[in-house]
Amino acid sequence: MTHPLVVAEGIVKRFGPTVALRDGRLTVVPGESHALVGRNGAGKSTLVSILTGLQAPDEGTVTFEGEPAPPLTDRDAWRSKVACVYQKPTVVPQLTVAENLFINRQPTGLGGLISWRRMQAEAVELLDTWDVRVAPDAITAELSVEGRQMVEIARALSCGARFIVLDEPTAQLDNKEIERLFDRMRGLQESGVTFLLISHHLQEVYEVCQTVTVLRDARWITTAPVAELPRAALVEAMAGEEIADRERGARAGVPDGSPVLLDVRGLSSEVYADIALTIREGEVVGLAGSSGSGKIQLAETLAGLYKPDAGTARLAGQNLPFGDVSAALQAGVACVPRDRHDQGLVSGMTIGDNATMSVLDRLGRHGLVGTTAKRKFATDLIQRLDIHAEGPDQPVSDLSGGNAQKVVMARALASEPRLLVLINPTAGVDVKSKESLLARVDTAREDGTAVLVVSDELDDLRRCDRVLVLFHGRVVAEHPAGWHDHELIASIEGVDRG
Repeated sequence: MTHPLVVAEGIVKRFGPTVALRDGRLTVVPGESHALVGRNGAGKSTLVSILTGLQAPDEGTVTFEGEPAPPLTDRDAWRSKVACVYQKPTVVPQLTVAENLFINRQPTGLGGLISWRRMQAEAVELLDTWDVRVAPDAITAELSVEGRQMVEIARALSCGARFIVLDEPTAQLDNKEIERLFDRMRGLQESGVTFLLISHHLQEVYEVCQTVTVLRDARWITTAPVAELPRAALVEAMAGEEIADRERGARAGVPDGSPVLLDVRGLSSEVYADIALTIREGEVVGLAGSSGSGKIQLAETLAGLYKPDAGTARLAGQNLPFGDVSAALQAGVACVPRDRHDQGLVSGMTIGDNATMSVLDRLGRHGLVGTTAKRKFATDLIQRLDIHAEGPDQPVSDLSGGNAQKVVMARALASEPRLLVLINPTAGVDVKSKESLLARVDTAREDGTAVLVVSDELDDLRRCDRVLVLFHGRVVAEHPAGWHDHELIASIEGVDRG
């Protein structure tokens, strides 16, 4: 019997009142590729952070080959056991491949100076040993994403690690690059390397992995051989049988005679292609897909952040001004961005300042803003959005996550938009705030606004009249209201396309 390489048992991790993991479990045997899957928020990232020594569990144990995990402070010991290759490369782009391979542990010669000749020779030997086909003197920034990933894997192997976590490694790769990556994984497996693959594309699990572990709602659900787990059963384990089987009544929908407010045709960029969609007056359309599907970039293009390579989008008969957020706002587009901290709020300003910054031209003349008018407008928004605050003069940095998100929503609604783009509108908020925010979607519908909801949360998408699914940058499915969880997840994960 093969002894496990890594075992995590009874892992519990809390961040304040939030329980990120209630019962995390994972057993990985040497030389396999093991998939870790689950919906966003299932606890995958938290478990990986514990397996790689970035976080300590509040409860539970982690062992490597039967020995307890090293102390968090012993980074060399962790590097000798496990490494994670993230979606965003951790190589230094300005350095050469050799310099990245031996960063912070460069070979030295006389006087303790770096021996560049020895570094080059050791880099050649390391790359040859693991059959990584990149030049040691190449500037890392000039490599493909696939090449940078292989450099990170080689660096981890050079530290002694034989357990490599791959976090969504195919998100930025094309089909040929994905095949090459999987071929390299198989070759490294034969050399004794073990992989933990995190992927939203379930067909990749069946293509390259031998075992799969499912997390749902911060708990371990099942671990099974991939060959013995039908795809429908895997989707059901991720969605939850009770949820997947529950019938939902379809909403009445928008009358066919309702005018089309948003008309998108042939929109294309580096991450999405030939997008066609319409949203009618008073219609809420959802956009679903995995992290690499292009859904967020498409929404941000409509909100004015980017210019597409081709295609058009017309709002109420007028061409949308791409690549100009201010012009998009004037054209009738409002957006709740994906990250309220970095994109949605100015933390050093008050609630009133944040909520009204998109409508200052309405609160005064000749560039002067009336203080009384601004306070009254902000107070009305606070009451309308049920923001729990002392008043418009309170710093927005004092608010809880849910109330801060309501301020972002208040600013979007303040301009009375024709098109409201919501990107992960309930991310990181409590249940009560989530319901309050989603109620604003219903209000916008009743006001005749066209609403685009882009979200990883199924509860957000249930408010929609229909949901479009993007897969590798293309619209591949449309689900009318009343869909089942397992049907939508199957489309998102690519299961229904074999």
